[in-house]
Amino acid sequence: MTLWFDGPLAAFDTETTGVDVEHDRIVSAAVVVQDAVGGRVRTTRWLVNPGVPVPAGATAVHGLTEDHLQRNGRWPSPVVEEIARTLAAQCAVGRPLVVMNAPFDLTLLDRELKRHRASSLDRYLDGAPLSVLDPRVLDRHLDRYRKGRRTLADLCALYEVELDGAHDAAADAFAALEVVRAVGRRFAARLERLSPSELHTLQGGWHAAQARGLQAWFTRNGTPETVDPAWPLRPELPAAAA
Repeated sequence: MTLWFDGPLAAFDTETTGVDVEHDRIVSAAVVVQDAVGGRVRTTRWLVNPGVPVPAGATAVHGLTEDHLQRNGRWPSPVVEEIARTLAAQCAVGRPLVVMNAPFDLTLLDRELKRHRASSLDRYLDGAPLSVLDPRVLDRHLDRYRKGRRTLADLCALYEVELDGAHDAAADAFAALEVVRAVGRRFAARLERLSPSELHTLQGGWHAAQARGLQAWFTRNGTPETVDPAWPLRPELPAAAA
């Protein structure tokens, strides 16, 4: 029997104008699909003209300039619908979806759908079960006492996954997929009896506990930062707060 971490997986990643899911925009995105370890990788890419300025700090991360996006990017409305339909198709066939730091990418997509399509990610899923595998949540739970950061680059180094072209959406998505496979193999004794849908449910609780711990650390150190415990999608803010 093929274990879930050796079988079909899809992965999703975005590059953006910043880190505020309520106000920043998608500038590129990718979905990669692989049916088995070492199998052929099928990649769908999108490049977006966000219609807003692209800060220099964002360009320094992903290399996409405002001029390049204006010349080569598509308008957001059809792109975000295509992305949502692509993710929904993966969910409809029961393929687990790997998303590193899922509350960021999935929430940002949801807000873009609200902004440009007057819709939501949930409407596009239309009841298809969402099974998200978040390598950061999994790693933090399974190896909780390890010191150090847990960025995608850090996890790639730890699990010996090649990250070729960091901060390219397709490269990051495939690297996250490979990290999840590596996490599954390393912790097989604890994971192999769990289905992706069971893990999806468990990660919600694990992320909430991790958020509470991080919030307590911020509070002790006087850091005025709020950690959202919601996973894999943050609830929509009231209109007055958005």
